[in-house]
Amino acid sequence: MELTSNEQAKQRGLRRMKAVALAFLLGAAVVYVLARLTENFQGGAYGWVGYLAAMAEASMVGALADWFAVTALFRHPLGLPIPHTAIIPRKKDALGENLGDFVGDNFLAQAVVADKLRRVGIGVRLGGWLAQPHNAERVTAELATAVRAAVTVLRDDDVQAVLEHALVKRFLEQPWGPPLGRLLGQLLTDGAHHKLVDLITERAYEWVRDNHGAVLRVVSQRLPDWSPRFVDELVADKLYGEVLAFAWAVRIEPHHPMRTAVDTFLMEFAQDLRTDPATIERAEAVKLQVLAHPEVQILLASAWGNAKKMLLAAAEDPSSELRRRMRTTLVALGGRLGRDAELRFKMEDWLQGVASYVISNYRREIITLITDTVARWDAQETSRKVELQVGRDLQFIRINGTVIGALAGLAIHLVSQLLL
Repeated sequence: MELTSNEQAKQRGLRRMKAVALAFLLGAAVVYVLARLTENFQGGAYGWVGYLAAMAEASMVGALADWFAVTALFRHPLGLPIPHTAIIPRKKDALGENLGDFVGDNFLAQAVVADKLRRVGIGVRLGGWLAQPHNAERVTAELATAVRAAVTVLRDDDVQAVLEHALVKRFLEQPWGPPLGRLLGQLLTDGAHHKLVDLITERAYEWVRDNHGAVLRVVSQRLPDWSPRFVDELVADKLYGEVLAFAWAVRIEPHHPMRTAVDTFLMEFAQDLRTDPATIERAEAVKLQVLAHPEVQILLASAWGNAKKMLLAAAEDPSSELRRRMRTTLVALGGRLGRDAELRFKMEDWLQGVASYVISNYRREIITLITDTVARWDAQETSRKVELQVGRDLQFIRINGTVIGALAGLAIHLVSQLLL
């Protein structure tokens, strides 16, 4: 398997340390050979040579022993199937299980996670980070990307079907009469309908004022045929003047009886929408007619398509109202987290609750992620990965074994010379 750049760097470091450890061993061997040759040629004339030979001999023993121990972790030394060697390849699955248990007991314990979240002060940190406009813009861009991805990956037909079903079902299940009655009653109580009444009366007055001929024709057609024409005109003109004056009075007088009659009618109608079964039933019939109208069906059919276009356009455009409001909201949230201790406590408490829930319900699955991953690794590949991570440091064991062995050999030889 091809190594990553990081693994290649670690492999170079491992090779260098192996070479250093081997150099210590070879150095001890050279010193031992030279010391023995000196003893043989000089006949023991130099007493210090024995000490040097003992040091070198023990140094080689220590170096070889530690080489064997380090190598036995990852492979069979010299390729020989010696018992209890190649520990990592043989015990790979067991090591994975132990590693999973270790992580679960020491890192995924509820108390450990809750204490870490409390001490890290995530509320203050997050608040200060979000309060910076460029960070809020970064989060907004990431959220916009997520929205675009989610909207794009959804199948239009499926979403449209769900929307149509949800909307139509909601409209059909919810009676229109009582909610409309309550809404209309609230509007009438607040006087919000007065502007609409003003508009209607103004348009009515303008129509009467601008349609003198039409009013005269209507009145003339209602008068008897035997009535003289000049009389018809006088009556029609008189009636037009009365209608125009009435329309003007309704327009300018806030408490005109006609306005009061309209208010009374609307209040009674609102009450009937809430309580009268016949009126409620008629409202339901109107609802069904509205939903069955072709234009409404077209609107429902294109609801998701239109919403999707608006969402994608708003998410794509950094200057859109949606993204602008998201940035403003995030900056404001960051400021509040920095100032409002109660809000920080709620957020941190919520995070602790989420973490506790995840650990309580999915701890085993998280641990399994480790054990299953290790179980899928090839034994030799696992050994190589572990050796790349820790092998360089393990070479210091070989170096230390060489040095400690030399010191131990010197001490043993010194004691034997003193005592014997």
